[in-house]
Amino acid sequence: MMRMQRLARKELLAAFCFLAPSLAGFLLFYMIPYGASILYSFQDGLGGAGWTGSNYKALLHSASFRKAAANSLRFTAISVPVLVVLSLALALLLNQRVLFRNWLRTAYVLPLVVPVASIVLVWQILFDWNGAMNVMMNAFGWGRIDWMKSDWAGYVVVLIYVWKNIGYNVVLFLAGLQNIPAQYYEIADLEGAGVGRKFFGITLMYLTPTMFLVVLMSILNSFKVFRETFLVAGEYPHDKIYMLQHYMNNMFLSLDIQKLSAAAAMMSVCIVALVLVLFRTEKTFRSFME
Repeated sequence: MMRMQRLARKELLAAFCFLAPSLAGFLLFYMIPYGASILYSFQDGLGGAGWTGSNYKALLHSASFRKAAANSLRFTAISVPVLVVLSLALALLLNQRVLFRNWLRTAYVLPLVVPVASIVLVWQILFDWNGAMNVMMNAFGWGRIDWMKSDWAGYVVVLIYVWKNIGYNVVLFLAGLQNIPAQYYEIADLEGAGVGRKFFGITLMYLTPTMFLVVLMSILNSFKVFRETFLVAGEYPHDKIYMLQHYMNNMFLSLDIQKLSAAAAMMSVCIVALVLVLFRTEKTFRSFME
């Protein structure tokens, strides 16, 4: 018994030694700066001149912040369901015996390994005033559209987001689909179950954990679309795609660290709230199905 305890302590110590560099980096570059930003959000100045909640009040009364927050939430509410539905549909297709299945799987994963700058360059070529889309529209006798300076900008960003992230979700859904025992579908066929019954009664049932992970990752990635939007439309994009990260970037450029920290804190609280709602929803769904 003592020997087993000593062995367990040695394994725990070895595990901690391996994890120590990562933990130190996480604390140094993530937790400590985040804690400092929380402190800054309650200060009047960086020197700690006073403690106040006026930064949060100023944000809530700021038209720019409200617009950025509304656009970010609207983008997440639109893009995440579209991404999840398309990812699931493609995974179901690629899970079947279709022509060039392996080539198609590779094609959907390629955006994950392409640098963001290269991706944005392609989309700039497509949606620029003299880009490929306007050239094709001119060929059909339609007028040109300034895609990134009109209401179409939101749809363009959704399209970029879906194209960039769909491959990762397809891989996750494929892994979940291949873990569903084939005999369940065979039994359903013997009992005369239709396609819809098998989809809702078997496929979605056993894809619940995967679905939760895909939705969670899609929500987190939707808050990181600033890179693509910034490179395509610049620091001050169209009102439809002015996101929270744009607001925080502008606060950083004006050295308003207190409002920047307050905005980051409110954004993190919203993300945590969404994650907790997802966890609660999944737990409720599992208990209901059991």
